[in-house]
Amino acid sequence: MAELTVNNLVFTYPEMASPALKNIDFEINNGEFVVLCGKSGCGKSTLLRHFKTVLTPHGQKTGEILFQGKNLDDVDIRTQSSEIGFVLQNPDNQIVTDKVWHELAFGLESLGYDTPTIRLSVAEMASYFGIQAWFRRNVNELSGGQKQLLNLAAIMAMHPSLLILDEPTSQLDPIAASDFLETVKKINRDLGTTIIMTEHRLEDIFPAADKVIVMDEGNMISEGKPKEIGKELRGMGHDMFLSMPAPMQIYAGVHNDMPCPLTVREGRQWLSELFDRKPIEKDTIPLETDPFIKSDAVVELKDVWFRYEKDLPDVVRDLSLEVKKGQMYALVGGNGTGKTTTLSLIAGINRPYRGKVYLEGKEVRKYSDKELFRGFLGVLPQNPQSLFVKKTVELDLFEAIGGKNEHKRAVFDSEMDKRMAVDGMAELMHISHLMQQHPYDLSGGEQQRLALAKIMLLKPRILLMDEPTKGLDNHFKRELAEILKRLQEHGVTIIMVSHDIEFCAQYADTCGLFFEGNIVTSNVPRAFFSGNSFYTTSANRLSRHLFKNAITVKDVITCCQMNL
Repeated sequence: MAELTVNNLVFTYPEMASPALKNIDFEINNGEFVVLCGKSGCGKSTLLRHFKTVLTPHGQKTGEILFQGKNLDDVDIRTQSSEIGFVLQNPDNQIVTDKVWHELAFGLESLGYDTPTIRLSVAEMASYFGIQAWFRRNVNELSGGQKQLLNLAAIMAMHPSLLILDEPTSQLDPIAASDFLETVKKINRDLGTTIIMTEHRLEDIFPAADKVIVMDEGNMISEGKPKEIGKELRGMGHDMFLSMPAPMQIYAGVHNDMPCPLTVREGRQWLSELFDRKPIEKDTIPLETDPFIKSDAVVELKDVWFRYEKDLPDVVRDLSLEVKKGQMYALVGGNGTGKTTTLSLIAGINRPYRGKVYLEGKEVRKYSDKELFRGFLGVLPQNPQSLFVKKTVELDLFEAIGGKNEHKRAVFDSEMDKRMAVDGMAELMHISHLMQQHPYDLSGGEQQRLALAKIMLLKPRILLMDEPTKGLDNHFKRELAEILKRLQEHGVTIIMVSHDIEFCAQYADTCGLFFEGNIVTSNVPRAFFSGNSFYTTSANRLSRHLFKNAITVKDVITCCQMNL
């Protein structure tokens, strides 16, 4: 039986000429695991929000959506609340109570279940999801991964038949994300819950999917099994092939006639068979040299300690860090280890109770806000919405440089200069077609690009970025990397906190691993990632038994081509 049927769905946002969704048609059967993927802004989140009427965006809609054979508009809110679960990108946007056990019980209480039923369901979910150890804690004490797991458990306590997840791991570190996705697979396998999921991290989830749907510019361009999709996208020469799992990309780059691998395990077996009878002569990719070793330091932290309150534990502990002019330094590590707090200390938003922070040789606390944030320091926060203050994308971009017809910020000489700067930045960030939309109506990736555009208009010399690739597809990540490299050529120093291991491995100059408020190790990417067991790339895990220092898809393909 079909759990969800979409017939000829067309949706247009208010005052937009082109539809966000165009003639969407598909059917999802009971118990299926479906992955919905596509470039940032292709309409994935808009489509998912149509599957629950309270979340459906305002606009003009034609076509129909059937839930278990009944038109969704005719399904009452109580049934939708219990039968259709929805996990959002940002875990903080979904939590509504103060304690973990309150959150688990909230949905059932709202539906009017009696106390014994609620107690039984809460106990069962806490056990199933491994929440017992933090069952009575305050939700504000939880890490990002724990919050997202709590959201999932609270929804599953209502026993929905359909579970929808909109990029649920976008704010989680790689290990927490992998654990979360394993739990989602377990729900589908153990409970038979139908799952529809959008996810940019396809490595972990692609092999588990029964069906993959690919979208582009509001259209469905492909539908089928994971292995078929990869082959089809490659044949089309589509950019989305760059988002396919590393084993598929490596396979496509090496001439062979064996079956295509999907997982790291299958990729290792495929590589072993490929070189079974042929000896490997060149097994090492040379390590990068550090071109910044003799450059001047522009950001220095010396013996820095910080805690949020006097009686709370230290978040940053005896941290010393030096970042050179024009360098891209990536801070990686688990949720809650102190990375974002470190960015706030560099920006002068928080102050250490011991130790000092220097920017270009001067203590950060000796700069005025005007000196810091106008042409010197740019800060991209974890939540891009915190930067949006106007009703349209265009007005928000103008706000960054003083607004239309305002001259309070002397960054640009005339209105013509402002207009050229805004239009040029919008084109660079691929948001020109969104200028008249409200910033809150954009997808997660589009909001990220708008936030970055606002920061870049201020022409900072030091750029601090917290999760800059969150919500971005691989195609725009490459473009972002090119933008950042151009900035580096102009002497801009970049410090980036990221959970995107693949991006850091490919584009950072130096990577540092944060653990318990300090950097435990830092090195150039190949030396850094090839020495790690879990905190490394899929390409490295797939090939390390044969090749040394190969950490990217390109590295592994190069090694294969050198030896075949």
